Amino acid sequence: MLPQGKTYTEVASQFQWKIPHRFNIAQACCERWADGSGRIALIHIDPLSRITSLSFDALNAMTNRLANLLVAQGINQGDRIAILLSQRPEAAAAHLACQKIGAIAVPLFVLFQTDALRYRLSDSGARLIITDKENWPKIDSLKADLPNLATAVVVDLGPKESCGLIDWERGLAKSSDKFFAIPSLADDPALIIYTSGTTGSPKGALHAQRVLLGHLPGVEFPHEFFPQTNDLFWTPADWAWIGGLLDVLLPSLYHGVPVLAHRMAKFDPEAALHLMAQHKVRNSFLPPTALKIMRTVPNPRKFGARFRSIGSGGESLGTEILAWGQEAFNLTINEFYGQTECNLIVGNCAAIMPVQPGAMGKAIPGHEVAVVDSNGAIAADNTLGEIAVRGPDPVMFLNYWQNDAATKAKFRGKWLLTGDMGRKDSDGYFHYIGRSDDVITTAGYRVGPGEVEDCLLKHPAIAMAAVVGLPDAVRTESITAFVVLKSGVTSDDHLVQNIQNFVKERLAAHAYPRRVEFLESLPMTATGKIMRRDLRDRYAASAKS
Repeated sequence: MLPQGKTYTEVASQFQWKIPHRFNIAQACCERWADGSGRIALIHIDPLSRITSLSFDALNAMTNRLANLLVAQGINQGDRIAILLSQRPEAAAAHLACQKIGAIAVPLFVLFQTDALRYRLSDSGARLIITDKENWPKIDSLKADLPNLATAVVVDLGPKESCGLIDWERGLAKSSDKFFAIPSLADDPALIIYTSGTTGSPKGALHAQRVLLGHLPGVEFPHEFFPQTNDLFWTPADWAWIGGLLDVLLPSLYHGVPVLAHRMAKFDPEAALHLMAQHKVRNSFLPPTALKIMRTVPNPRKFGARFRSIGSGGESLGTEILAWGQEAFNLTINEFYGQTECNLIVGNCAAIMPVQPGAMGKAIPGHEVAVVDSNGAIAADNTLGEIAVRGPDPVMFLNYWQNDAATKAKFRGKWLLTGDMGRKDSDGYFHYIGRSDDVITTAGYRVGPGEVEDCLLKHPAIAMAAVVGLPDAVRTESITAFVVLKSGVTSDDHLVQNIQNFVKERLAAHAYPRRVEFLESLPMTATGKIMRRDLRDRYAASAKS
């Protein structure tokens, strides 16, 4: 834990990493708390608004039964297990069971459609998937393309058990509730989270067991020395994303703090405020888009939410959002920064340092962060460069899954390059300027244009496509597709809607282009690369109007 202190300098100077040689996420987050005391781990609200509290004892028993079931299915240490579940106890148990047996968890977003799922399941070589009845049909349609995927454990499958499927309830009922986490090394692989890129397909960031320990200072700092008495955490961010899984769920369980588990089908600001007030949520990770939407609610104080801390990250918070946070909740929203490969490395903590609107904060204690030039040398204060993190670092990924070239390109010497441009001022605050790549930040999600373009090119009417993010007051950026149609195809509003639905159904609802522009040709470099920056510059002004 971070040491208490009155200033940033005092806290940072006293902090030291204590990474043991052996560490297991499941043992630290669940097994050690399952002491018969009935301490609450999860409070789950299902789609029918039914509330269930789950103790660490019950969560550990569920996890142990699942671990035994997975071993009985021939899952070995290092095998990949995909998890396609929303915020619910089974998702937490699935992650913990993977770590107990030494398997590698591959979280998948429930809004992913077949193309997105096919790629991630195939690339990871997942042997088994844990999902629910609602999402199983998407996987069922892909079985012929996934020879490594041997079977599935399906929640809520019901009495009709399909060939090769395992019903969660019946499978766990037949399994022992006794299982002890393997004595894994801190550097043993634990998790693959797929991150978007600017070109080509998404890359799988492989993390070690130690990644949780590496996250802890970055959670404790912006949440004002989390945990404190009566803390209770909730985020609308899905646990399939690093922001939900490693910024909220696992750190809370590590500290024995209960987590509210509820995934909204669509973010409703009034429902979210009511939810957090009703369940006395004290700590929340709220992405900037959620905060912008909540800001439209008149008199948010009337709901009665009483926060101790709110953290936000993914894009810069401006003066207006910070002022609104003070007015609505009587606290300073602490911004933080990181990326899937190396998360929670910069942040604010209003209790011990002034928060500068527009600044991401200072380096989280324990991390060496700098702005470097094109040669990897540390840039002078207030000089534009690339934000970088010096390795080795406990939160840093091991490598990109089966992609040595991309892993090598991510580093310059000991510096991990984030791909984000910024500057550090003379007081040590980092200021985000823009991405050096073309990843789109929309409604808190990072979307790689290459994956959307690949999907668009499968549409029978499209010859070429380029995807960029254009300014959007609510979403930060709106996904925009520039399309060259095949000969003889006529553009109209019906085709626009058809293209949008095509992407929604194959990738994800958050990844579809909200704007489709038809062009005769796309701007290209001499080597045939699409000049996305040219498209952004050409259309950004009209997007704002």
